[in-house]
Amino acid sequence: MRTPLNPYQNTQVTTATPEKILIMLYDGAIKFTLLAQERMKQKDLAGKGLYIGKAMAIVNELMATLNHEIGGTVAVDLERLYVYLINEFTSANINNELVPLENAHKILVMLRDTWKDATEIWYQERSEMRAEQRASSVR
Repeated sequence: MRTPLNPYQNTQVTTATPEKILIMLYDGAIKFTLLAQERMKQKDLAGKGLYIGKAMAIVNELMATLNHEIGGTVAVDLERLYVYLINEFTSANINNELVPLENAHKILVMLRDTWKDATEIWYQERSEMRAEQRASSVR
């Protein structure tokens, strides 16, 4: 059974930009990967499986939303990384090994940080462009 989002979380998601939602998805996958690691260390097989499943669901959603027409080789490369992550989650779950979860965690953090940096650069450039347009229209 799914638990509904609290009103604050619901507002965060419904008012977020697509870029912010992407970062939130990565944050969720990272959180669930770390929780799966904790459960594995505690020998909690059910908990481990639950959190691996949640992390995999997010990665599957990220993969499903790739646009190969617009994304080109970037979309292809991301798809390969997502398939690798799913394989690591599956391996960790089946073999009860931490290393694949650690690998997945590193990749998820790298991807999240890259997207975060890219969106910050894009917002900065867009802001500068708008400032230049306003300045040139005043002249």
